Amino acid sequence: FIFRYRVPNWPEYNRALIARGSLTLWVYEQAVSTWRQRRGPRGRGRPRIYSDTAIECALVVRSVFHLSLRATQGFLDSVVRLMGVDLPVPAYSTLSRRQAGLELRLRPAPARQPRHIVIDTTGLKVFGVGEWYVRKHGAGKGKRRTWRKLHLCVDETTKDIVAVDLTASGVHDSPHLPAVLDRVEGDVGQVSGDRAYDSGTCYEAILARGAVPTIQPRRNARFSRAKDPPRYRVERDAVLRRIRDEGRYP
Repeated sequence: FIFRYRVPNWPEYNRALIARGSLTLWVYEQAVSTWRQRRGPRGRGRPRIYSDTAIECALVVRSVFHLSLRATQGFLDSVVRLMGVDLPVPAYSTLSRRQAGLELRLRPAPARQPRHIVIDTTGLKVFGVGEWYVRKHGAGKGKRRTWRKLHLCVDETTKDIVAVDLTASGVHDSPHLPAVLDRVEGDVGQVSGDRAYDSGTCYEAILARGAVPTIQPRRNARFSRAKDPPRYRVERDAVLRRIRDEGRYP
């Protein structure tokens, strides 16, 4: 038996879908006051007009709304005009040139309580020199592609990526969990993962960190037959009994 989600309140659900398209754009006063580049010691070349803050704001807008550089310039033109402020807007060519050397300062928010970590992996395709030729002309279709596996730990509350590791494509998810979890700083209260992490190695690593494992059992999971099973097997067996009695979510 599999549970199916049903919408209990269609009017409320409909309003929530409409609200997804609402837009509120906040522009900090600090961004406006530091938009122009402050004049430093005079050197060679033309002095910059836009500060790193201006370029960063433009690139954030581009990333959030999935815009091209030209569309980003047009979007900022409209925002500045609606705000009624006297600010120049960087051209798309300026954004293209400045984004390569932009130094971002990412400050992770300090966790006030133990983190709830969600771990998962994704595949990254490595594009070689002849990849464009293969895609355009279809030559070498039987050639084996090169992949890498990206392991990610995400804070469930803040959605920040708190740990990352890159391995070969043949590295399985579960044996590599202890190494990725060691990269997470601070206290960890809970670790969640899919069926790929349903192994003793993962449970032991999570418990050793002082966290609670919430991992979905595999579909072919079996009850422990040990007379004195470890703690994680006892808790896992309790989950299996719940699934047996009430069904499994898809």
